[in-house]
Amino acid sequence: MDFLRPASWEEALAAKAEHPTAVPIAGGTDVMVEINFDHRRPEYLLDLNRVGELTDWEVGEDSVRLGASVPYTHIMENLRGELPGLALASHTVASPQIRNRGGVGGNLGTASPAGDAHPALLAAGAEVEVESVRGSRLIPIDEFYTGVKRNALAADELIRAVHVKKADGPQQYSKVGTRNAMVIAVCAFGLALHPGTRTVRTGIGSAAPTPVRAKAAEEFLNAALEEGGFWDNGKIITPSVAKQFADLCAAACNPIDDVRGTASYRRHAVGIMARRTLTWTWESYRGTAARTEGAA
Repeated sequence: MDFLRPASWEEALAAKAEHPTAVPIAGGTDVMVEINFDHRRPEYLLDLNRVGELTDWEVGEDSVRLGASVPYTHIMENLRGELPGLALASHTVASPQIRNRGGVGGNLGTASPAGDAHPALLAAGAEVEVESVRGSRLIPIDEFYTGVKRNALAADELIRAVHVKKADGPQQYSKVGTRNAMVIAVCAFGLALHPGTRTVRTGIGSAAPTPVRAKAAEEFLNAALEEGGFWDNGKIITPSVAKQFADLCAAACNPIDDVRGTASYRRHAVGIMARRTLTWTWESYRGTAARTEGAA
């Protein structure tokens, strides 16, 4: 196994172009596990730790540009206001040591359906910035996952950053595991309210071959909120609406039985998380709306 250590982003792209099978490594929290268990034996490892710009982030007017190697700890400490859903998801990642090393770029590169960041990125409506010596492009998060541990990257492309819309409403994240820490998700759920567009987006992890959105549930809830005037009147969402939303989220799953949980349990748990996160986010929205109205 050869070890490539580019000193700049340009050198990294050149190395990836010359060695398309090279496996990028930054935090190494996924890659090293696979190597240590002999599940993967790449011909080349492409070490990106000397490329400092990958650990930078920039808060813009409408979105945050998050370098691929920004550690989860930094997201939790610095971007809780702009990216609340992703910050909550970051809290659930393994241990403090791994949160200090791992980043969203690694989650995206591995593309495991159990990756903790995926539901939050789907719910927020992120875009993945990728680049090669041929140029750069933005891949909408909905188009990024192409199969079990497969993504839309070309062989010579590297993930440079993730563009995530700044929250304009409450966001939540929920995860079920077999214990309270250092655990791979049995299933996970992300929800984001977008009052600006009067829409709701979801993200489901570890309950289908890829991370997915519950689009039928979103369409139902968007219509129910609009028809009932909920965005304006701030009323409590009725139990029947919450239940139908939860049932549609569970129906969006296509899970498997494995050592962490059964398919039926995953569907059931996603439904419970969907109902609970909807309740939490809507109560937060109602509280914010009431404060805004009172200040006016």
